[in-house]
Amino acid sequence: MGKIKSRLVRRFTKKVTGEGVKFNKDFNKNKEILKGIMPSKKLRNQAAGLFTRIEKMKI
Repeated sequence: MGKIKSRLVRRFTKKVTGEGVKFNKDFNKNKEILKGIMPSKKLRNQAAGLFTRIEKMKI
């Protein structure tokens, strides 16, 4: 599949980063951070993957 994320996931990532939540380059740690925030497993995994990509691109 492609690397295109849905509009919902991108909007959610902007909202969470605006709240000051810090994320890592590790996908599994990002999933654990999002566990209490995001109830849907599929969307949580997509958001964690997007956060991971964003953090890796910052370097």
